[in-house]
Amino acid sequence: MSMSAAAQPESEQEPAPARRETVGGYLRFVALLVLAVLAFRGFLFTPFTIPSESMLPGLIKGDYLVAAKWPYGWSRWSLPFDAPLIEGTIAPRLPERGDIAIFRHPVDGTEYIKRVIGLPGDRVALRGGVVVLNGAPAIQRRFADFVLPVSPNTGCAWGAVRESAGDGARQCRYARFSETLPGGRSYLVLDFGATPQDDFGPVTVPAGHVFMLGDNRDNSQDSRFLASAGGGVGLVPTSRLVGRAEIVLFSTDGSARWYNPVSWFTAARWNHIGERL
Repeated sequence: MSMSAAAQPESEQEPAPARRETVGGYLRFVALLVLAVLAFRGFLFTPFTIPSESMLPGLIKGDYLVAAKWPYGWSRWSLPFDAPLIEGTIAPRLPERGDIAIFRHPVDGTEYIKRVIGLPGDRVALRGGVVVLNGAPAIQRRFADFVLPVSPNTGCAWGAVRESAGDGARQCRYARFSETLPGGRSYLVLDFGATPQDDFGPVTVPAGHVFMLGDNRDNSQDSRFLASAGGGVGLVPTSRLVGRAEIVLFSTDGSARWYNPVSWFTAARWNHIGERL
């Protein structure tokens, strides 16, 4: 009596054919990956590279940071490639005074980063370089000088004292102050001395707008200047807000060379990486 195929010993059964990855399966995986990246980039976080020294001392040219998008809601300006998929703003929320915010320039659409000082209805002025918010001056106290090594990403602005470090390298020394807004938010700012923009306003921030300042007060094109392409930003519409700066992911002084792997490490500002904003 012959044994049926079902009764054959396991060792004699034909092995199951190996699963083969199909082109269609691979393309589905790639499509899902692209959608996941777009969702992450479009609705959760956005990267930003610091292009100038207007936010010294906290943010340095060559910093790579990430900003959260949900704190201020979503609009076409917060989507990749300015995709016109959203009309108006979804779940709009105002920033808090003192937030570091990324936004689109009202004229040319370039991404800028500044600190939120005034909200709708606030009366903002500067007197002798000190912010006056709704009639109450911010508290400024002298802080330890800010020392910045000269590098391909950082030079000495006109308000710096140029000096040599102990190892002979060049560095820039700036006067630094802590500034505390009337609401209690504190942060550090630079001051080069008396400049025309130290006295401004007052202006009342209209509905749907915010008043922005750079922390490097004498080297920042911000809400003290009329909005113009490549220049001042004026009063920024809240619909142009992209996200709230959260953390410095990486920072480089710009001296790395692609052909020299050692320079990739020596150029990194390790003590600045991972700072919360």
